[in-house]
Amino acid sequence: MNTVADGLSVEKVHVWRGDRHVLKGVSLSLAPRQLLHIRGPNGSGKTTLLRVACGLLRPEQGEVSWNGHSISAVRLEYQAVLAYASHEPALKGDLTALENLRFAVGLKRHVSTKELRDNLEQTGAAACADLPARVLSAGQRRRVAMARVLAMSASLWLLDEPFTNLDAAGTELMSALLRSHVSQGGAALVVAHHDLTIAVDLRRMDLAA
Repeated sequence: MNTVADGLSVEKVHVWRGDRHVLKGVSLSLAPRQLLHIRGPNGSGKTTLLRVACGLLRPEQGEVSWNGHSISAVRLEYQAVLAYASHEPALKGDLTALENLRFAVGLKRHVSTKELRDNLEQTGAAACADLPARVLSAGQRRRVAMARVLAMSASLWLLDEPFTNLDAAGTELMSALLRSHVSQGGAALVVAHHDLTIAVDLRRMDLAA
């Protein structure tokens, strides 16, 4: 696969875990206004692929590029456009939802309390703003984590199982947020068991165990 000049490119990536060859020459490309849905059984390397794509894990072989440049060479530029949400919402239990957002987003950019409350409103988590994260349900934590993604104002979303623990209304809302992001010129790489039927340039990629 040739490196994409405008967007994310993963080329012939190999990752081992001990004796286990988790990713075997995986390649993908993702341009603005595209959503790529990664599917596969447990153990197929979906989360590993996301971690490689966001720079948290270096592959033994292969390359990850952003706009034609290795992400290691444009690290600050890449981090500025990236919002990554892991399978676990990764919220600090003793902080409120709002404090969690202020801490995480504040590491990246200046953000106002009003903007963060608006982000929580967008994900249906406004009522959770002043509650400690430890008392939130799994679905509420997922909504807060998505509010954090929105607050990052990033053009590239890498999301690991964003529909987990969401009810029907939450699933519909998450789909709407993804559709809006991509329609406005963003790009999203999404790992999900949930079957995506979002009216955008939606592509699918299957990983084998």
